Amino acid sequence: QVQLQASGGGLVQAGDSLRLSCAVSGPPMSSYGMGWFRQAPGKEREFVATIAWSGTMKKYDDSVRGRFTISRDNAKNTAYLQMNHLEPEDTAVYYCAASERFPYGSTGPNYDYWGQGTQVTVSS
Repeated sequence: QVQLQASGGGLVQAGDSLRLSCAVSGPPMSSYGMGWFRQAPGKEREFVATIAWSGTMKKYDDSVRGRFTISRDNAKNTAYLQMNHLEPEDTAVYYCAASERFPYGSTGPNYDYWGQGTQVTVSS
């Protein structure tokens, strides 16, 4: 059974950086496309970034492109989201997800497994 554990969230100021981690247990992470999503209070969950099985293909939402970087270390079964130049609008619960079917999906239904979320709060 696949389990995902997201960590690394916290309270930071605008302009600061954070790195989120997503530890995957169960089958090797190299079998999955990995993604990050976020959900702000009162809003729907939205796509942030995704990375293909091998790490060669990545996609980002326009709102984070150039500020966030997704990466993965298959040997450590861990995916990462480096977030730089954080803005108050980035405040949300961030979720990592794994897909058996899509190498770099950008919608929730593309994903089969979800972590529990980690809170990111950016103050102005």
